[in-house]
Amino acid sequence: MSNVLRWANRLPKHIVLIGFCIIWLLPTLGLLVTSFRPFQDVNETGWWTILSPPRGEAAYAQSCASCHGADGRLLPAADLSNPDLVRQYRRSIMLANALEEPINGQPHLAGAALPDAQTVADILTYMRRLSGIEVRPRVTLDNYVDASVGYRGTTTYAIDCAAGQQAVDLNCNLSDLGNPRGMARAFVNSLIVAVPSTLLPILFAAFAAYAIAWLHFPSRRLLFVILVALQVVPLQMTLIPISKLYAQLGLNGTFFGVWLFHTGFGLPYAIYLMRNFLAGLPTELFESAYLDGANHWQAFWRLAIPLAIPAIASLTIFQFLWVWNDLLVALVFLGGQNPVLTYQISNMVTSLGSGWHLLTAAAFISMALPMLVFFGLQRFFVRGLLAGSVKG
Repeated sequence: MSNVLRWANRLPKHIVLIGFCIIWLLPTLGLLVTSFRPFQDVNETGWWTILSPPRGEAAYAQSCASCHGADGRLLPAADLSNPDLVRQYRRSIMLANALEEPINGQPHLAGAALPDAQTVADILTYMRRLSGIEVRPRVTLDNYVDASVGYRGTTTYAIDCAAGQQAVDLNCNLSDLGNPRGMARAFVNSLIVAVPSTLLPILFAAFAAYAIAWLHFPSRRLLFVILVALQVVPLQMTLIPISKLYAQLGLNGTFFGVWLFHTGFGLPYAIYLMRNFLAGLPTELFESAYLDGANHWQAFWRLAIPLAIPAIASLTIFQFLWVWNDLLVALVFLGGQNPVLTYQISNMVTSLGSGWHLLTAAAFISMALPMLVFFGLQRFFVRGLLAGSVKG
């Protein structure tokens, strides 16, 4: 009975947590499903209809299937699986006019009420499916391919290339992955920016944190306080002066300039977290190493770094996600010369609003690597966050 009461007491909390998870995960699920749907379906129906029958199937079954058959081939003189016949009805108004015309002196629909304009449009859409004019799979990778190569046509990159056409300033080969307007090129640029911008501050912070925690030199506490205080300096305040300095040094538009910027602004927090973690390690551990003849260099590499893996993993997650998702710094110092993912995603939609279906695939291309980094290092995450918070 006590177990039942304990479970009942926890039930409201579990319901609230499950509710929050659903609220957060449902939009992500919708984004994922939409990224695999053909762009015509994305424009016409919601993502939750992916398992529903094709558009127009119900309307066709109600108005046409009894005469033309479920596959449209029952009447040889009006075979709806014939592409040439269906192409005669380029617009739904033309099909509506045909339904109003009598056949052999009898009403086309045998006295049934004529369908409304929307139903006629749905029937025509389904007839295009039956005839093979418009083939729509339930799921497709076309959105990912189009986003990767930067396709801006009216169909898809695969359709244009299969038709033997040059797909909108593209060459229909692997070199299209290097298109400056594509997400594949931006993905590589983001990697070039994010990896050094993550490793450099962690490396420098490890050296600085060990020195502040275990080396005795004048004003080390004051130096640590100054470093902590630097965390409150807004990044936006430094963009103009650093941009002017980079212009004089020729670093604007270069990856090296972005590395330096992210390293400088990542160091205060990195040093703070690493110092707290290293300072919480047992003093006896380092004293015994010094008594055995180890110098500071050996103690740093053989003791401090292996023991600080949780803090390093936590820093890696924070720094990598910050740099990977950054738009402001990349926009100011790289711009369109070497576009990163955040910059490129904003260019997926044209000024006329077309191409927005590519945003779903582009979003998951940009999310894939950060998710792998987080789930790969998440077991160290909490330990790193609590670095230095508990003694003893």
